[in-house]
Amino acid sequence: MQGLPAFATELLQESPWPVAHYVLIIAEIGIKHNGDVEIAKRLIDMAKQSGCDAVKFQKRTIDQVYTKELLDSPRESPWGTTQRAQKEGLEFGRAEYDEIDAYCREVGIDWFASAWDLESQKFLSKYDL
Repeated sequence: MQGLPAFATELLQESPWPVAHYVLIIAEIGIKHNGDVEIAKRLIDMAKQSGCDAVKFQKRTIDQVYTKELLDSPRESPWGTTQRAQKEGLEFGRAEYDEIDAYCREVGIDWFASAWDLESQKFLSKYDL
């Protein structure tokens, strides 16, 4: 079937809907990296060693996803005393995602991220995901 990813071309059935023979195992990293690329790499390594096919991150534009009131509200974290400081501390930017992209290619695992907003979706479209 044209247009399906390579892992989904061997089908158990085509009708009434296509069902792939292969199951894609995805490790959800999300923001568990705590804003640290080295932790992200260790999580990628663990996913690869565990037999996962891909790792998944999250990408969001803080000011679009959250209200100013929430961002200004108090929250103690290693990054500061507000919700904004905590959320900004967890968010990866271009340099970090470039490093993740290169590292995943090096170790041979796919990666992608769930975009929480349109700006994040545009950001992620710069990668071959």
